[in-house]
Amino acid sequence: MVEIPDSLQSLFTATVEEHEDRYYVEIPNSEIEHEAAAPGETYRIAVLPHDARTDDRPEPDTEPDESTAAEPRPEPPVDEGEVRTVEVESVGDQGDGIAKVERGYVVIVPGAEPGERPTVEIEQVKQNVAFARVVDGQAA
Repeated sequence: MVEIPDSLQSLFTATVEEHEDRYYVEIPNSEIEHEAAAPGETYRIAVLPHDARTDDRPEPDTEPDESTAAEPRPEPPVDEGEVRTVEVESVGDQGDGIAKVERGYVVIVPGAEPGERPTVEIEQVKQNVAFARVVDGQAA
């Protein structure tokens, strides 16, 4: 099983394309629109094998039709200003606590440690991650 770090910003399927003596992976527009990536920035990219198609998307050289068009991404399960209790599961590369809520959505909680259950206020919401501050306790 492949271990995926908590700092993961984006996950999508793409085909490696060849152009002359170079190879490219196209980043979907949605990743830019949802601020998971930005033009001109440098990112660490992981390549995982994709032996069998497990989704309903068309093969790369086919045009999508109404039955295979991508559905919109679900909205994040938290809102800015929302107060909730979360369980911190791990610590990220920057030392911040990482909690996961509905659908595995990640909430970053600075200063929190694994096992703590702080009440937090959601301060910033992005498509793939939210940032929160502790408003009450960190008792496990």
